[in-house]
Amino acid sequence: MNNPQAAETLRQIFMRAVDSARPGPVIPPVLPDKPRGRCVVIGAGKASAAMAAAVDAAWPDVDLSGVVVTRYGHAVPAGRIRILEAAHPVADAMSETAALQIVESLRGLTSDDLVLALISGGGSALMALPLPGLTLGDKQAIARALLHSGASISEMNLVRRHLSAVKGGRLAAMAHPARVVSLIISDVPGDNPADVASGPTVADGSQPADALRVLERYGIAVPEAVRQVLQAGDRADSERHSPPLSEATFPGSPASSSVEATRSYSQVDDRRVEARLRDNSATISEVRLVATPAMALNAAADAARRLGLTPLILGDAIEGESREAAIVMAGIAKSVKQYGQPVSGPAVLLSGGETTVTVANGRAGKGGRNTEFLLSLACALKGESGIWAIAGDTDGIDGTEDAAGAIISPDTLARGRACGLNAADYLDAHDSYSYFHATGDLLITGPTLTNVNDIRVILIA
Repeated sequence: MNNPQAAETLRQIFMRAVDSARPGPVIPPVLPDKPRGRCVVIGAGKASAAMAAAVDAAWPDVDLSGVVVTRYGHAVPAGRIRILEAAHPVADAMSETAALQIVESLRGLTSDDLVLALISGGGSALMALPLPGLTLGDKQAIARALLHSGASISEMNLVRRHLSAVKGGRLAAMAHPARVVSLIISDVPGDNPADVASGPTVADGSQPADALRVLERYGIAVPEAVRQVLQAGDRADSERHSPPLSEATFPGSPASSSVEATRSYSQVDDRRVEARLRDNSATISEVRLVATPAMALNAAADAARRLGLTPLILGDAIEGESREAAIVMAGIAKSVKQYGQPVSGPAVLLSGGETTVTVANGRAGKGGRNTEFLLSLACALKGESGIWAIAGDTDGIDGTEDAAGAIISPDTLARGRACGLNAADYLDAHDSYSYFHATGDLLITGPTLTNVNDIRVILIA
């Protein structure tokens, strides 16, 4: 197998994983019974607009309305459902405005009505409404620090939940007495619904003190307002000592100067929301996982078999430092090639999950966890013949760049040297995107309108 053949094989397997999670095919079969009253669609995430379009197309005869927010550049028309766009991975003013409009859409519901919550990865930043006493700036500062700290996605979302007025099940509580059904495309290791977009419709048992411990563990400077909220003991106590929502303002957002937007938020009885979370947290929302990393890996394995390769799924929840995970994977790939263990070639090693990149001393170049994984893998393989790999984020965006990931081959390091590049230096500078841009190995898919986290495929011929 030559490099072009291997690269095409890897692309086919990767894209089969992506295609298996596209909202158009997966949403209609999991829709609940149609409501007697109206259906309000809300949602947040990189896949939310495509999910909303699928709902609108599937239910032309239902009294349907709603608001969802997705990442800039990920919007598609969704008929009767309004689509907003906001920033990712750090919230912006539109993230706050979107949250206010979603809350407004939940007013006046009855027990005959249905709320469909379309939740996918990225929703934590895309729908951001600070707790009273906090500002959007507070949340932005914490988010930026967490992104460079090496914290896992579960730890990051734990913190986000306890700084938010709409996460941790609070959005679902606001919809009472309507029935709430959450359709979730999971991008988190373990598929815990409370971790996807920080769980706006799913309550969990964590406490603010747990979030404070995460920040302290990674040495993150905590603004005084944030510390006061998290030291309150539990969320209900924190809310009782915070100003009521009718007195809250939201600096830094277009909504902060809009009397109507602030009034609509204040009309939600926050203490009733908290009481409902405490009394009925287990049944506040019916959850349906419609696409997951495990499902995507199974689809990739099927594609590999059709191409005459033996697949071995190493897990859908791989975490840890990207460069360290790559070293482990390189060892497994070498064992397959030399000894036929733990699987005989030609084979592919498949894995999913979300690794991390810890940036020390501000040395952050361009790249994401997938390109960093691949550059470390290439360094560990040292040009080993017969081994190729692809790694990418299934949403089409690795970190903040325009690539989903990249592809490496046995001559990746040699081609880099021919361009005057030292792979180890680029790895140390967390500048993997620049390295693969120079070698022409970036994987460009554009926004895929879904998100089941990262897919890594190592091909051993």
